[in-house]
Amino acid sequence: MTFQEISELVITTFSDKNFETDTKGPQPVLIVPVTDIYGICDFLYRDSRLYFDFLACVTAIDNGLAAGTMELIYNLTSIPYGHDLMLKTVFARSAEGAPLPVVSSVASIWRTADWHEREAYDLMGIHFEGHPDLRRILLPEDWNGHPLRKDYKVQDRYHGIYVRYEDGVSEQLPENEDRA
Repeated sequence: MTFQEISELVITTFSDKNFETDTKGPQPVLIVPVTDIYGICDFLYRDSRLYFDFLACVTAIDNGLAAGTMELIYNLTSIPYGHDLMLKTVFARSAEGAPLPVVSSVASIWRTADWHEREAYDLMGIHFEGHPDLRRILLPEDWNGHPLRKDYKVQDRYHGIYVRYEDGVSEQLPENEDRA
């Protein structure tokens, strides 16, 4: 199936929802409402005409404070049918100190989403509602903040160890400061 055929099938099935398509880039994208991401993904997996049985990647993007949005991009493949689909959802980002933005987990549809969602949670601060084990995957549990957010402030120390880096080189300590 082509992108046009797949997107028409999804739009017809979910006719009460608002969809957009973006065909300007190298890979066309179906943009779906964040509130419906689980239902649409479940349909894409279960419908025998589509059978998107492989979630290759979930990518999170922070569009910054000025835009006030974040995005999740899902790369799906149907191995038996040999077709691909890129889904995107755009949602409001949270301000510093506010609760994290919430998106439904798709880990019950594709088990690989478990790891992808944990990475997006850890680095971007997106809470995946219904995730079976939402905790940090790359950083320690007690790390402050989410380092790939545009408003992230790097902490100077972690458990007494200097962690602040500039230009790939550790900041120079004052000569009389203890390194411990």
